[in-house]
Amino acid sequence: MIYWHEFRLKVMTMMLHEYFAPQPTPAVDLPDPTPLLGSLTQGVLEVFAGVRELDQLARWFSEEAYRKLGARSNLAGRARSARGVPPVRPVFEVLSMRQTSPADGVVEAVVIVAGPGRTRAVAIRLEGLDRRWRATSFAVL
Repeated sequence: MIYWHEFRLKVMTMMLHEYFAPQPTPAVDLPDPTPLLGSLTQGVLEVFAGVRELDQLARWFSEEAYRKLGARSNLAGRARSARGVPPVRPVFEVLSMRQTSPADGVVEAVVIVAGPGRTRAVAIRLEGLDRRWRATSFAVL
C-alpha cells in the first residue's frame, strides 16, 4: 500500500528530474551548426590519431556518444601502439558537407573528408539541448 506522502514524494522527484533534465531547444534559438560540424569532425579525427585529449570534446557530446567515442579512441590507440606508429596530427580536407533537419532542433549531417591515405565519411547527429548543439551520434566510416 502506497501512502500519500510516498506518492507525493515520488511525483515531486519525477517533476524535479524532468525540470533539471536537458531541455530540447528549437532551431531558431540555436546557432548555425555548420562551424560545429567541421570542428567536431577535426577534433574527433585528432582524438583517433592520438594528438588530442578526448576530454576536450566532452561538452559537445551526449553521455552515450562520448562513451562510444572513448571506446573507439582506445581501440585506435591500441592499434597504433601494436604497430609502433607514433601519434601524428592528421592532415585532411573537407570535400563536402550535407545537412538535413528531420525535426525541429535536430540536424543530421555527413562530412566527407579526404586524407593522404583515404577518403572518409563522418556521420553526425546534433540535437539542440539547453540552448546549444550536442552531438548525440557520431560515426566515422
